[in-house]
Amino acid sequence: MMSETGLIRIVLAIIVGVLFGIVYTMRILVLMERRIARIEVHIERLVAKVLKEEETILDVLGEKKKAVKSVKKSKKSRKKRR
Repeated sequence: MMSETGLIRIVLAIIVGVLFGIVYTMRILVLMERRIARIEVHIERLVAKVLKEEETILDVLGEKKKAVKSVKKSKKSRKKRR
């Protein structure tokens, strides 16, 4: 009878230990998921900033190309007149 209660206590201690381990692991997983979500938000912000900067650069380059084309057209028209 004494060994039976000792065995039951050991089994219960193992079960409780495993349950605590599972709870701790779930806690760590939730914390990691929150961290990853925060990192994703930061990456999205950076991508938005880079996209905005790229659009401004392309706008500036587009204006330069238009200016260069108009200068080339005016030079061609001058050559034809001569």
